[in-house]
Amino acid sequence: MLSLALLGLRDRWASFAGSFVALAIGVGLLTTMGLGLASTTDAPERAPERFAASPVVVIGTDTVTVGRVTHELFHPHPVDTRLLADLRALGPVATDGGTDAVGVDAAPDAVRRVVGDRGRVLTGDERRQADPGPERDAEALVTVNALLGTAGGVTAFVSVFVVASTFAFAVALRRREFGLLRTAGATPGQVRRALLAEAALMGAVASGTGCALGAWGAPELARVLVEGGVAPEWFTVRDADWPFHAAFWTGLAVAVTGAWAAARRAGRTGPVEALREADVDSGVLPPGRRMVGAALLLTGLALLGWMLLTDPSDLLKRKTYTTRPMLLVTGTALLTPLLVRPVARALPLPGVTGMLVRENAAAALRRTSAVAAPVLVTVALAGSLLGTAGTVAAAEAAEARRHTAASHIVTGGDLPPVRVPGATASPSASTGVFVRDGATAVVRYEARAVTDPAAFAELARLPVVAGDLGDLDDGSIVIDEEIAHSESGERRVGDRLDVRLGDGRPASLRVAAVLATGTGGNGPYVTAANARAAAVDRVDVRLPPGTDPAVLRAAGSTVTPVDVWAAPRTSPQTRLGFVVVLGIALLYTAISLANTLVMATSVRGGELRALRLAGATRSRVLAVVAGEALFAVGIGAVLGAAVAAVGLAGLCAGLAALSAPVVLAVPWAPVGAALAGCALVAVVSSVVPAARASR
Repeated sequence: MLSLALLGLRDRWASFAGSFVALAIGVGLLTTMGLGLASTTDAPERAPERFAASPVVVIGTDTVTVGRVTHELFHPHPVDTRLLADLRALGPVATDGGTDAVGVDAAPDAVRRVVGDRGRVLTGDERRQADPGPERDAEALVTVNALLGTAGGVTAFVSVFVVASTFAFAVALRRREFGLLRTAGATPGQVRRALLAEAALMGAVASGTGCALGAWGAPELARVLVEGGVAPEWFTVRDADWPFHAAFWTGLAVAVTGAWAAARRAGRTGPVEALREADVDSGVLPPGRRMVGAALLLTGLALLGWMLLTDPSDLLKRKTYTTRPMLLVTGTALLTPLLVRPVARALPLPGVTGMLVRENAAAALRRTSAVAAPVLVTVALAGSLLGTAGTVAAAEAAEARRHTAASHIVTGGDLPPVRVPGATASPSASTGVFVRDGATAVVRYEARAVTDPAAFAELARLPVVAGDLGDLDDGSIVIDEEIAHSESGERRVGDRLDVRLGDGRPASLRVAAVLATGTGGNGPYVTAANARAAAVDRVDVRLPPGTDPAVLRAAGSTVTPVDVWAAPRTSPQTRLGFVVVLGIALLYTAISLANTLVMATSVRGGELRALRLAGATRSRVLAVVAGEALFAVGIGAVLGAAVAAVGLAGLCAGLAALSAPVVLAVPWAPVGAALAGCALVAVVSSVVPAARASR
């Protein structure tokens, strides 16, 4: 069996070339992503900087504990003067102008007895927590981890799909060979084992090659992430064994699994049936594949409907809209052979050549489906990911613009009061509150603290569903519907809400108004009295007509017209992430298209020569071949666009349910560029071998 598999690989190397390349690149990418993920487990051990000469560091209280839940405070407590005096009694105290931490030259146990619950005592490497931005390294690694995890998941998804479909098509082209083997006495088991042995050998070599590619590519990926601002400057790839093992065995499993379904089908086919099917595309969608495809498609639709009914805000989260389309894409791709003919009949093609192209595409279901499926994946992913991200960003921007009557936004540090005759100014500060949700959970909400409630009520255009913004005072709070409808029960206007403020103080505040949830930025709102440690970082200003905005400028501040301030924005990190993910999908699509069309066209020599004998010129024959390739790409584009449209329609329904603006952002340019690339690869991969076969 092994010798038969080796002979099969040697004689049909062209048929396995595409699968080999796809699998090797997939394993290489998985190795690269795995090495990157292994390098994000821990931030580098940095030596303390701020109080490096002090053996003990004391910082003010920076956490709040409610029940068994502990959260970081929005406004950590300073080391107060009384505690500072007590510490000076123990030994020399180092200060650097800040009040959040001090260094103490004394015994740690003595310092702990003096501090008690008035702060935290840090020794050894823990002293790093007093350095500026102590969490910056960990937060940067979370971003890298999310990007690499998403890219790795897309790589696994697309590589499995491409390798499996390529194997299935390669096996379909060998039906006559299997018929002859069965006629010669080969058992179904022997046919299956031969195919699986070929897949295992190819998979082992491709996986080994991919691991070598991944070892080379991981440092390059780290460099790109650092230069793109996604990873911190110190990020490098560390040595690890598990990414190589995981990628190699995953690649081998993908190869064998991808060939398994095709091998079972080949083994079940009888001798006469195989010879008859060699020239006729029939039964291209087995019942098992039909059931799995329908189940995935229905599950994706049901999940979308369930999110709409229970928590539409989940549809706006990046993790959700990155992974959710996979079910719809996979289900539709599995059902592609069932959808090709209806779509082909619906797409008009004029002239005799157009009729011949359409009929050939509808008759050769396996070939057309194998071309359309990877295009479907690329178009659906591009439309879903970019379309959803753009729509969410546009909705957030439109919501921000709609929620203020200001003409300009002033931001920056230490903002002075606005003293412009006839202007209305509403200063606010970034703060937060902690709200109990259910028996044990405590949720941390970012909030805004307004300095002038009357000016706030005049300029704010928030989506109030109950109450009045004008009722906000030092004893009340404005909340959104997420807080109002929590597991702790309904909170209505006039009810008391027990919260912890941004500095940890408990407070019982009356609900002054309830806002629609929107895209997630609608509240809570409190007054500055309930956020004493928060510094004003934003002023909404409405200037009288004809006033020069230059009157608002002050040292360290930025004055931005509200239309510019509310414009949709996508971070460079997010853009780089999408480029990586969609680049992987497009790469695999190109490999699949090239491999499928080269294989399919290379066995059509007799058909193409028959067209020449029937009077068709060589250019007409090549035009038909190119037209079939483009038509199959078009079918994939239509199906992919339909999948993306379903996802975007669900998102728009979710935004409407959240009372958020619905601004559909269709990524025409990226999808068009990806589709043009697919079309170019398809035409070249079909016309070049056809030109040789039709001589």
